[in-house]
Amino acid sequence: MARINVAAEIDWTQCELIEQVPGKVSGRPIVRGTRILPDAIINSYDAGGTLDDIHEDYPGLSIPQIQRLIEFAHTRRAQPTP
Repeated sequence: MARINVAAEIDWTQCELIEQVPGKVSGRPIVRGTRILPDAIINSYDAGGTLDDIHEDYPGLSIPQIQRLIEFAHTRRAQPTP
């Protein structure tokens, strides 16, 4: 899987793993049922972390969840910005 651009902004609202709850982590997008910011996962991956490394740092997420977040980010960053 190719590394993705750290600087690109991602609109997480269309990802099924993400929720935004007013008052929880200041209303920022988080992985559903957690307080984990998806950007933290992507930043770890972009910095060279493997799936196993990221899972070790975020044991509350499964490997398939981590993979889905990375795939979603990669797809969204590959799309041109309107």
